[in-house]
Amino acid sequence: MERLNGGEHVNSAYDATLDEPPVYEELRTVRPSVVSAFGHDTLDRLPNIDFYRNAGSVSGHRAVRPSLQELHDVFQKNGAISVPDTVEDDGEGSDETPSEDLESAVPTDKGAVKFGWIRGVLIRCMLNIWGVMLFIRLSWIFGQAGWGLGIVVILLSCVVTTITGLSMSAICTNGVVRGGGAYYLISRSLGPEFGGSIGLIFAFANAVAVAMYVVGFAETVVELLKDNAAIMVDEINDIRIVGCITVVLLLAISVAGMEWEAKAQIVLLIILLVAIVNVFVGTFIPATEEKKSLGIFNYQSNIFLENFTPDFREGESFFSVFAIFFPAATGILAGANISGDLRDPQAAIPKGTLLAILITGLTYLGVALCVSATVVREATGNITDIITGSIPCNGSSIAACELGYDFSSCAEKKCPFGLLNNNQMMTFVSGFGPLIIAGTFSATLSSALASLVSAPKVFQALCKDNIYTILHFFAKGYGKNNEPIRGYVLTFIISVAFILVGNLNTIAPIISNFFLASYALINFSCFHASYAKSPGWRPAYKYYNMWLSLLGALLCCVVMFVINWWAALLTYAIEILLYIYVTVKKPDVNWGSSTQAVTFVSAVSNALSLSGVEDHVKNFRPQILALTGSARARPALLDLAHSFSKNYGLCITCEVFVGPRSEALEELNAGMEKNQLWLRKTKRKAFYAAVACDSFREGTESLLQASGLGRMKPNTLMIGFQRNWRTAGTESVQSYVGILHDAFDFEYGTVLLRMNEGLDVSHIVEAEEGMLKAAKEQQALDNEMMPNGGKSKGLFRKSRKSSQQVLATRVSVCGPPPPQVAKMNERLLEASSQFQKKQPKGTIDVWWLFDDGGLALLLPYILTTRKKWKDCTLRIFIAGQPGRTEQDKQEMKSLLQKFRIKCTDINVIDDIHVLPSSNSLKKLEEMIEPFCLHEGSKDTAQAEAMRKEHPWKITDEELSSFEEKTNLQVRLNELLQENSKSANLIIVSMPIARKESVSDYLYMAWLDILTKDLPPTLLIRGNHKSVLTFYS
Repeated sequence: MERLNGGEHVNSAYDATLDEPPVYEELRTVRPSVVSAFGHDTLDRLPNIDFYRNAGSVSGHRAVRPSLQELHDVFQKNGAISVPDTVEDDGEGSDETPSEDLESAVPTDKGAVKFGWIRGVLIRCMLNIWGVMLFIRLSWIFGQAGWGLGIVVILLSCVVTTITGLSMSAICTNGVVRGGGAYYLISRSLGPEFGGSIGLIFAFANAVAVAMYVVGFAETVVELLKDNAAIMVDEINDIRIVGCITVVLLLAISVAGMEWEAKAQIVLLIILLVAIVNVFVGTFIPATEEKKSLGIFNYQSNIFLENFTPDFREGESFFSVFAIFFPAATGILAGANISGDLRDPQAAIPKGTLLAILITGLTYLGVALCVSATVVREATGNITDIITGSIPCNGSSIAACELGYDFSSCAEKKCPFGLLNNNQMMTFVSGFGPLIIAGTFSATLSSALASLVSAPKVFQALCKDNIYTILHFFAKGYGKNNEPIRGYVLTFIISVAFILVGNLNTIAPIISNFFLASYALINFSCFHASYAKSPGWRPAYKYYNMWLSLLGALLCCVVMFVINWWAALLTYAIEILLYIYVTVKKPDVNWGSSTQAVTFVSAVSNALSLSGVEDHVKNFRPQILALTGSARARPALLDLAHSFSKNYGLCITCEVFVGPRSEALEELNAGMEKNQLWLRKTKRKAFYAAVACDSFREGTESLLQASGLGRMKPNTLMIGFQRNWRTAGTESVQSYVGILHDAFDFEYGTVLLRMNEGLDVSHIVEAEEGMLKAAKEQQALDNEMMPNGGKSKGLFRKSRKSSQQVLATRVSVCGPPPPQVAKMNERLLEASSQFQKKQPKGTIDVWWLFDDGGLALLLPYILTTRKKWKDCTLRIFIAGQPGRTEQDKQEMKSLLQKFRIKCTDINVIDDIHVLPSSNSLKKLEEMIEPFCLHEGSKDTAQAEAMRKEHPWKITDEELSSFEEKTNLQVRLNELLQENSKSANLIIVSMPIARKESVSDYLYMAWLDILTKDLPPTLLIRGNHKSVLTFYS
């Protein structure tokens, strides 16, 4: 491992381009724990947390356990193996620093500020939940709903937040929690699509929330200025001025560091607590005559009973009142949002959040009930409204009447005081009014400060994951706490913009809905992870229930519509658009989300349910097993196979590694992920499978028998034509033909593709990879020799030159090929990409000579349904008897109509039986001449000896027995040349060779002469089970 210039961590033993496995070069040292535990030295390691760290551990090291192959092969290699105990961080962090790995006991930055559960979570959540609602709107809510329904409003809000808190606790304790709060929890649970969409709107919501809270503070300040006749410009502009100054001060506190921000929060908490206590104290202070005229009395049972029932006015209802109160409860993520700054987020977030919900819920209930027991709904504020005589008490102010005050005039005109009419009743009730104003300041500023810190932290975590590449600029952190200074500046700009021009009354419900959408997804994340039943879902926090989490998610969605239906729809629309964007972009991340787990569970479930259903001809679809070698080796074969299966059928691209298993396995394991990754990147919907065997035929036989799962098994073998069969050697030909026999034995449909230019481009791929590897090595050496980014002189410059010379020499060894070879390679590459392109207007000629169950007709029909082949039409060629041409044509036309397969032309070939030309026969004779035994001219003993010596050769007897079939293949080639030379693709029924009767070389000659000098040709033979039906 090396650290290159710029501070970037680079794993020098890992080539990311070629996806090769890491090769660790450090020497192994004996660990005393291993020796003392077992009494002897062993490569095995004792269980240790270091083995389970991510590559980007903050400790800078993760332990490397020996691989199974290293343990298994160690004695075969005479013990010559080295396994490092640790490996340095490979720097997977986005900002050129090691990624956080908070399970480490060793902190990276000793000076970094880390908070415990009280300062980090409890205080923040309480300050965020205790908002201006407590002092300004709570009395009005209980005036409208009465304390009976008022308690329901608070409890319902607490139910939603508590369920969310429980779900969040479960997710937090299911592994290490890093920075990013709600975004981190949702993205690691549901994947980047949900996380990326909610992360962006959650960060934006927090940024705009800063403006909302600051404007609330500024409005209170401007009210005081107005009362003291100290307005600077006018009310609106004064709010803007005070708001901007406040945001600048809050930004200064935030940028100064988390320690300063935490101290400011404690000061604000003290002020807020004093203000709350001040309300309780005020309810016990004997009410003066002035207070009584405002509707404020000491605790009275008749007031308490009168305020029990709801009294909704001015079009208000339970849901509208609930919608006004609920945003006050949306501060439960304040602690989770700074998860990266917590000492132990797994313990702190559950404990602090749930306790904050309990304390704030009780506070809201306590203050509301105290006010409900001491303040009447309406009061005139007139001291002269005292009842002097004995008059009957009736109407809406019975309790005040019984206490000696006549507020009956409030039934006729609106009074200025009382729970229903004045938002400042808390100030009047309290023991010392200015403290309530201070509490209001504290509530707004603490919430603004929490949002100002939360937005950049969440946004930074989102940008670090590089889900939105355009936003990666904001991922960089500064200082010992990795502070997102750029994020702070962006949040500041958004806040100021909304303070200056934003209509906050309109945007407030949207922000509340953004927060609720986050809560809904946290609940759904917990439900989804539990539902998937992944073994990796093991939260340490056990007090949760998956169905309760689902209920919480549904409640959040309902509350979104209760608060504001159009804001809810807008939130869903934005989230869906962002979800689609991230899904289309497909960020290269894998967090082991529950979405993956549920997909796997669904796949297994569907595969099992499919196994219980018998196959039906109507549902037949080709499931291709393509012998392509590596995924990149035969692109034309793979592309055509993919055209047959597309997204609707199974396609497995297979490779057989031939040779000793110990040697082949290493290459096989290295290529598995590499090939599957290439298929995914090139959007080929196929699987890669490989086996290691002593022979190619054995490997293919294993694939034919064992590939697939349940009903999702291949039913069609697709293979390329062996062009070099005449020079490949007997064993190779026997293996190739043996594979075709095996396919027939296992009742596979068989498809053989021949292209004149060939199919195999593996030599070109290897050359390309070699050049890339050489270029990468040169880059690595350049970086090593010039650690100062090209500014070094003298020795370093000389070393760089020599490294270039070395690499130039290495590349020149496999330099450019001769012009003739280069031209052949160019033609081969062009042909290989033929089926990737849209096919020009033309025909697919189908020579359906033998009824094989319909596969030879179904496959070309499937091609015509694909986008790339839509301009191609089918032409059908069939064999017919002389004199019956029209009748045979009508019969085939009728059959195709019943199959609902359209074709432009049906051609009946009635001269197939005619002998081929002498020139064509001569080509065949020249083709098979080296493989003929010519035993006919020998005596019986010599002939028998020759057969035993060369059992694979074509005998005169065999040629005589199969003369008609041999002539048929030659004649068919003549007809194909005559009728289908200009076709885009030719499909011909494949001839079958009887086992033990037709020699391998004669069969190869049939296939060769049949498809020689033609456009791309497919030989197809179904398994003689119907794949077409005309029944509904």
